[in-house]
Amino acid sequence: MPLPPLVDPLDMLDADEAARTARHAILAGFGDVAQRRLAAAHVAVIGAGGIGSPVVLALAAAGVGELTIIDDDDVEVSNLQRQIMHRRSDVGHPKVDSARRVAQDLSQSVVHTVRERVTAANASAMLAGAHVVIDGTDTFETREVVAAACESLGTPLVWGVVQEFHAQATVFWSSPPPGTPAVLLRDLYPPESVGTVPSCSEVGVLGSLCMQVGALLATEAIKLITGTGEPLLGRVVIIDALRGRSDEVPLRPSTAAANRHTPPLPLVAQLTPVEALTAQQAGATIIDVREPSETSAGIIAGATRIPLQQLLQNPSLAGTGAVVIVCKGGMRAERAAHALIAAGHSASVLEGGMDAWSVAQREVVPA
Repeated sequence: MPLPPLVDPLDMLDADEAARTARHAILAGFGDVAQRRLAAAHVAVIGAGGIGSPVVLALAAAGVGELTIIDDDDVEVSNLQRQIMHRRSDVGHPKVDSARRVAQDLSQSVVHTVRERVTAANASAMLAGAHVVIDGTDTFETREVVAAACESLGTPLVWGVVQEFHAQATVFWSSPPPGTPAVLLRDLYPPESVGTVPSCSEVGVLGSLCMQVGALLATEAIKLITGTGEPLLGRVVIIDALRGRSDEVPLRPSTAAANRHTPPLPLVAQLTPVEALTAQQAGATIIDVREPSETSAGIIAGATRIPLQQLLQNPSLAGTGAVVIVCKGGMRAERAAHALIAAGHSASVLEGGMDAWSVAQREVVPA
């Protein structure tokens, strides 16, 4: 089923980026608005190896505005058969260094690199602020940690695995839009059902299949960000490279998962422009969570600028009083408000964001 877009679009692309992504602009059902959504998006890619390499290349080329690439390994010569971001000259150097280089060579993407191993202790902090997470890791233990972090953050997880000549790909999401069932990793692989999984160094992996799966995962992320097509939430694609065959099977919450109690997200008060102004006059702080490239055109008088990722990583930046969260259209503001409410703050959002404020012809001051 189609899902609404995850990301509000930027107001406009600069001329160079518009020219570079011109073939997206003429895609029926995609066009300029979807491209501007990509430019406003932040995707975290865990693993800069066989799956992560084509993912990073595809997303940078597609024009995703912000990439976080997480990997603690160095490049080995045996990686070069499938990890297409890296070159012979990169052997012995951190994978994240060559990942940054190729991504920045392709596009204007802002690239953050994290040379750390993902653990239960750091996963949520690493992934906070990303609109989508893509798991390209190679151990099931790490995959469970990543899935748990995404579940707690409510962030969609695009997931794929490759072994020998076979692959699987799907999307997990603990907090999808209303009316869409949540599907989690444990619905596909219940806890303690996996056992010991051989590594690619033990059984091998077809390099070209890694590229195929990485491209598929990048496409799923693009669909979620832009609201284009039907994401693989609730479906698993199974690829048999030797037979040249791809099949699809449905994935539904397991009986145990269906019976689990997941507290619903708290309702967030939606304020009209007049109500937001009244709240501000009564002492509430208006926090604008848009990026600096957006707020440079103007903000609500008296508002505080804290980009979404910074606020998600450190909710204490909101202070101790009531806050009204503002973004362009409302989606990012709701996400910030949910995080603040979970941290004990009193938060509401400006319904319709700056788009609604502008229509109401309220005062906007130069940044």
